[in-house]
Amino acid sequence: MPNQSRPKVKKSRALGIALTPKAVKYFEARPYPPGEHGRGRKQNSDYKVRLLEKQRLRAQYDISERQMARAYDRAKKAEGKTGEALVVELERRLDALVLRSGIARTIYQARQMVVHGHIEVDGRKVDKPSFRVRPDNVVTVRERSRDKHPFQVAREGGYAPDGETPRYLQVNLKALAFRLDRDPNRKEIPVICDEQLVVEYYAR
Repeated sequence: MPNQSRPKVKKSRALGIALTPKAVKYFEARPYPPGEHGRGRKQNSDYKVRLLEKQRLRAQYDISERQMARAYDRAKKAEGKTGEALVVELERRLDALVLRSGIARTIYQARQMVVHGHIEVDGRKVDKPSFRVRPDNVVTVRERSRDKHPFQVAREGGYAPDGETPRYLQVNLKALAFRLDRDPNRKEIPVICDEQLVVEYYAR
């Protein structure tokens, strides 16, 4: 998957969003796509605009096209607007919530923490980043992992998000734990996306 190996800064510029804290300063300096023609490029067709929006949403959750399509299929069956349901569906992923809680600094680090078996849900180890957290689930860092450096940084608030923690989470960083209180509302979810364009991409 060549897309996964692209440097995050370059990918951030191509998509028009900062995907990591490190990318923010580079992106602010050069907020146009990479390459010599980056400044002059225009997104002409409706298809291109919708495709870019879908890629931006995918990149913010660091998921495959197949995972994205599956999430869209589930969102179609939900009540209310499909686009909002899609973002809520993605936000309930375990790796996304580990990031939002401040236990991880980036979605890539959150995914690694889950895959390497450092995270448990309601006392049971879960190593699938795509695990869908339900309201009242309690997510914690496993006892045996807590002395590792990244979790010591997290405990001191080193990865805490700018601004306030999303209201759908109850977080106790000192205990390296959080609970999903309820399903998120789209307006509370800190992703940059016009999800209606994503729905139009899949509905074409």
